[in-house]
This record gives sequence, C-alpha cells and structure tokens, in this order.
Amino acid sequence: MRHHLYNPDFKFVVEPEHFNKYTDRELLQYCLGATMYMPGFKDFTPKILNHSMPGLTTMVLCFEDACPEEKVPEAMENVHHLLATVTEAAENGKLDSDHVPLIFVRIRNLVQFKAFGEKLTKQEVKSLCGINFPKFNAENGYEYYAYLQDLNDRFGEIIYGMPIIEDPEVAYKESRMQELTGIKKILDKYHDLVLQVRVGGTDFSSVFGVRRGVEYSLYDILTVRECLSDIINVCGRNNDYVISGPVWEYFRAPKEMMFEELPHHGIEDYLMRRQPLVNNEIDGLLREVILDKANGFVGRTVIHPTHVKFVNALMAVTKEEYDDACQILGTGGGVVKGSGGNKMNEIKPHTNWAKKIYNRARAFGVIKNESGYVKLFAVNE
Repeated sequence: MRHHLYNPDFKFVVEPEHFNKYTDRELLQYCLGATMYMPGFKDFTPKILNHSMPGLTTMVLCFEDACPEEKVPEAMENVHHLLATVTEAAENGKLDSDHVPLIFVRIRNLVQFKAFGEKLTKQEVKSLCGINFPKFNAENGYEYYAYLQDLNDRFGEIIYGMPIIEDPEVAYKESRMQELTGIKKILDKYHDLVLQVRVGGTDFSSVFGVRRGVEYSLYDILTVRECLSDIINVCGRNNDYVISGPVWEYFRAPKEMMFEELPHHGIEDYLMRRQPLVNNEIDGLLREVILDKANGFVGRTVIHPTHVKFVNALMAVTKEEYDDACQILGTGGGVVKGSGGNKMNEIKPHTNWAKKIYNRARAFGVIKNESGYVKLFAVNE
C-alpha cells in the first residue's frame, strides 16, 4: 500500500513509501493513518479485490460495537472468507499485492478471540495484520497478548496487537495511574507485538455523560482531555509506542471538492480562526487532527470513508519540518539554526520529535508547505 493513491498526480517533495504487514515495525507503526472500522458481517471482499477504496490503507473488521452479538458467528465466517480470498487473489496475481490493505480484526473478548483464532489458517493469516483489543486493561491484557503470542508461534507469521485503552478504570482519576502503569507493563513485555496504542474517546465521554458537539474538539472536554493526556504521558514517552487519535463522530460528504481559490495561508490559520474550509463536520475533524499532531498522536480511528483522505493528508510533513528533522538527526549535538532561519534546533531535546517527524514523512510523504494539505485532499474520488 501507499498513502494518497486517490490523488496520483500530486507532486511530493519526498514521496511516501510503500508498506505492507511485513514492513519493519519501526516504520509500520507510523503507517496506519486513518484506520476505518467496518462491520465484520459485511462482505468487503469485492471492494478490496476491485481496489475501489484507493485512499483506504487500514481497515478494522469489527466483531464488537459495530456488530450485533447475534451476528458474530456470521461475521467470523465472513472475515475468514475475506482473509482467505484476499490472500489467494494476491498469490495468483488477480490482486496487486500492493493493493492489499492492512487488515485488522476487533474482537469482543478473550473467548470470542480464541473462537476466531482456532479457525484461522496460515493462508488467512498472510492477510491479517493484527487484532484490536477493546477495553484493554491490566486484568485482561496479559491473556490477550499471551494468546496472540501463541498464534504468532503457531503460524510463524507476524500478527500484531493493538490495545484500545477506553476502560472506566482509566477514566476514573483515582484508579487511572495504577491502571495505566499495569497496562504499560503488559505492553513492555510484548513490545514487538504492539503496533499502536489506540484510545476510546467516545467511551471516555460516555463515562462522564458528555459528547462533544461539532464545534468542539475532544481537547475541550476536560475530563476526557485528562485521560488522553495521561495515556500519552505513560505510553508515549520517549516514543515508546505510537498512539493514534480518537474517532470523530460527525460526517457530511462534501459534494464537490473543487476549490476555486485555495487558501493562501496555512490551513491551520484558516481552521483555528474558524474560517470555513469544507463544511462544519469536516472542518471540525481537521481542527481535531491538527491538535492530535500538536499533542503527539499519529493517525486516528475513523468511522466514515469521507474522513480518510483528510486525516491522511494532514499526516504528511511539510518540507520545513522534514528539513529540521533531518538536520537534528544528522547533527551530533548542540544548537543550530533551523530550516527557514526562524527557530533553534536543539539537538538532544528535539531528537524524539525529529524521529517522529521523519517516520511520518516516510509514511505519508513530504509536501512543499501547508498549502499542500488542501491540494492533497481537494480531489473528488
């Protein structure tokens, strides 16, 4: 796969790299981008085989919230068929292997995970990138990862795990740090099987009976912001784990993405000053992604296909950011004038930031400047 395939004519300063489930974890953990949740009982096999979702690189087939309990057996059968069919099509040349998305499965609980895992075949696993663990906590986490390790050993294939931190024990202030510390121990034990850490903004909001409106960001909701802040503090320090942003609930398909006049200023100026760009729903998403980046999140969960190109476009890196990152990573120490001559680059304290920018650049490409974001997503698929 490669990001931004919906816009093949866009001219990058540095092209995004191709990736698949076998890409080195150090890069792959930055590549997921907009990760779309889809009901496990719906058959998306034809869309994958026909490459009819060119912007979508990462999908999660859900057995949990997006799948009624009575449909779980049907969903598991559907996903087994999808995985086997995609592998077969890629191996016999009917599907370009570069068009196979990263496919994950969100299980309901350990019992259902084992029921699904026991019927997996080696053929299916070749198209299965990983498992999402909902309501991951210090109590259930070891068993999830122990069984995932068993599957890796059984098939001799890499299958990653992605814990979703959304449990009430993390929402509650009095239990949060103990719970996060316990979760971190599990992640550290199975470090190489952790591809990303995901967060459940909707579940955290539910605990406090709040829901952000379209004009608000999740960063405006104090109780949820505290949860996200502490998750980053525990799991994101020193780039230990890549953490993806929470889902944005609002969507409205833009009818025509034909901007007669593109913004002359940076997209952040437009959006943070609340100047309309696309529509209320998409502008709200874009504002939240900007804040994601400022706070260290990479990519995010999405629930609507119209979100994909907007999230992935904003994950691209500007040339100035890229030049700064390369300068920092290529300098032994001290302080130097940054790209553009407008900032200091202090080598040691800016190194973790530089590593994150460099890996995002490899995954999503380098654009000339902020005006490139709009040119990147302003196409009609």
